[in-house]
Amino acid sequence: MTTPILRRLDDLRALRRDWVLKGETLGLVPTMGALHAGHLSLVEAAKSACDHVVVTIFVNPKQFNSPEDLANYPRTEHEDAEKLAPFGVDAIYVPDPDQIYPEGYATTVSLSGITEVMEGPNRPGHFEGVATVVAKLFLQSGADQAFFGEKDYQQLMVVRRMARDLDIPIEVIGCPTVREPSGLAMSSRNMRLSPAATETAGQLNPMMEAAAARLRAGEDYAPLEAEMRTRLRDLGFSEIEYIDLRCAEDLATMTRLDRPARMLVAAWLDGVRLIDNIAV
Repeated sequence: MTTPILRRLDDLRALRRDWVLKGETLGLVPTMGALHAGHLSLVEAAKSACDHVVVTIFVNPKQFNSPEDLANYPRTEHEDAEKLAPFGVDAIYVPDPDQIYPEGYATTVSLSGITEVMEGPNRPGHFEGVATVVAKLFLQSGADQAFFGEKDYQQLMVVRRMARDLDIPIEVIGCPTVREPSGLAMSSRNMRLSPAATETAGQLNPMMEAAAARLRAGEDYAPLEAEMRTRLRDLGFSEIEYIDLRCAEDLATMTRLDRPARMLVAAWLDGVRLIDNIAV
C-alpha cells in the first residue's frame, strides 16, 4: 500500500481531524529527508507509542547558515518514501515551501541561554530556524508526541524548551543515537565522507567513550579535552569547534563529573561537519 504524501496544510489537518474525533493519538517524526536507520528508529518508537504516525520531510532553509550546505543537502523524497513503506506510517507530510513560509512571513522563534553555546556560536541563526519550523510543524499537526534523536542533543533540549515555553501541548521524546558498527553516529552527511574519512570518523566515538570512563574514575576534564583535541588533529580532523562537558539538564559547563552530564563534540573531517555526544 502506498503511503499518502501530503503537500498542503489543509490535507494534513483534515487527516488529523478524523483521528481527534475518534480519540486517537498522533506521533510526529520531523525530518529533513535523506532518511537512514536513525530516522527509522524514531518511526519505530512513534509506531509503538501512538495510534497514528506522520513523518515530515522539509529541508528548512532557515536553519542553514551556509548556502553551500543547503545546496548540498541531499533531497531523496522517492527513496525516503520507499524506506518508510514497510513501517505503515499514515502519511508523509512534504509541505510546499509556502505552507511553512507563506508570502510576507515575518515571525521567528528565538531562545536564549541554551542556544548561546556550542552549536549556537558556530552556526548563527541555526536554532532560530529549527525552533521556528518545529513550532510550526507542532502546531500544524496537532501531534500528541514528537520523536527526535539524541544525536542532536542540544537541538533536543531547544525543542523541549521551546514547546514548554510556548505552551504547545506536545510531549517531546528523545530516542537513542543509532550508530554504525564502528560507533560513528548515523547522519545524512556521512554519505559525503570518503571511504578513508569514514574509517577515521569511526574513531571519534570510541575516543569519547574512553574519555568518559576516565571521567567516571575521577579525572578532571580539562586535560582530557586537550588530549582529545591533539588526537583528533593527529587523525586529520581539520577544525575542532568544541569538545564540551555539559550538564545533561541545562547544558551548563562542567569541569568534573558531579552530576549527570553529556560530552558533546563538533569537528570537521574531509569537508564534512560531524557532531556526536554521549551520556557521562
